[in-house]
Amino acid sequence: MAEESTLKMADAIITDESLAEWRKRIGVTLRIGNVFNTHACQDNIRKFCNGIGDGNPLFRNEAYATKSPYGGIIAPPNFLYSVFPTWVLQGLPGIHGFHAGNDWEFYRPVRLGDDIIPKSVFTGFEEKKSSFAGRMVMEYQDALYYNDKKELFAKAKTWIVRAERKAARTTGKYHKFQLPHPWTEKELAEVEEQVLNEEIRGSKTRYWEDVKIGDKVGPVVIGPFGLTDMIAYCVGSSPIEILAHGLSLQLYRKHPAWGFRDPGTFAMEPIYGVHFNKAAANFAGLPFPYDAGVQRNCWFIRPFVNWMGDDGWLKSTHTEYREFFYFSDVLWFEGEVTKKYFDENGEACVDIKMGARNQRGAETAPGWGTVILPSREKKTWPVKKRLK
Repeated sequence: MAEESTLKMADAIITDESLAEWRKRIGVTLRIGNVFNTHACQDNIRKFCNGIGDGNPLFRNEAYATKSPYGGIIAPPNFLYSVFPTWVLQGLPGIHGFHAGNDWEFYRPVRLGDDIIPKSVFTGFEEKKSSFAGRMVMEYQDALYYNDKKELFAKAKTWIVRAERKAARTTGKYHKFQLPHPWTEKELAEVEEQVLNEEIRGSKTRYWEDVKIGDKVGPVVIGPFGLTDMIAYCVGSSPIEILAHGLSLQLYRKHPAWGFRDPGTFAMEPIYGVHFNKAAANFAGLPFPYDAGVQRNCWFIRPFVNWMGDDGWLKSTHTEYREFFYFSDVLWFEGEVTKKYFDENGEACVDIKMGARNQRGAETAPGWGTVILPSREKKTWPVKKRLK
């Protein structure tokens, strides 16, 4: 556990007064201080895909993508997370923020040359009690992504747990696992084979009529999760304003609650260091560095896109984060078809239940999504419809 005397991270408590002041912000359009991949160029899309381990050729191989329904490279739907991660850490300084889930609706593809303009609105909060950190708040924001013609690419409803760091350290709720996980060489070999056996449907059209209730979706296997995975994600998505040297010092002098001094190196680090710095994670009440919620949702979306192929369209997803995913852990993203139907627009929809199980058998990210597939019967092609 990090010593409070050496790790100078902001530590605050939630008060009635701070919540009353915060309540005045509800309905406000928030200032987004850090946007990243606002222009969809081939380099940005490739770096993002590298950062989440996505090898789908539709997003990175120009010769392949030219023959697809899109006629060229597009960005995967989760690319929007790299533009803006759906939420702004705002209000309640010194109170930790844990991204806890998203509801997504996707309307149009992001194509090469598109400019993406994000918007964020603070929609409210509610007080809760938790066994992790006692008094806490569930914060809600809406994220919207437009092109320069003010046409909507997608929107996401976001919820964020705001919790007191000291209370989380005191409960020690998550200090019950052996970390790093004690893998054997045989187990690691099996995991790595599963990672490499990821199936991408690609150009082989999946028709609605061929889908059956109970069909399996995935798996996509992630892990063992490590430091380079986290670095690659930050390079491709820059979820915070990553600055160095004098630039970072200027930022922390302006916003003291955004940084801390690492007790091992004496360097100033961002609060985001909980995702790669053990001392920072300990101070927030966690035993080991853990993934970013947005990062896990990027992985969550991958099996839907792999399964539906180039001719399908991801209409919506819902994801909740239930357990932390630590360095050395593995996740198995697996789903199952639960329903198929034609919606009010006559499009051929498939509902899929999705989960993310870790090696301890815990469900870390339950959720679901809806995919629209081509239909032989209706002669509908969801991608062509969205390219008009």
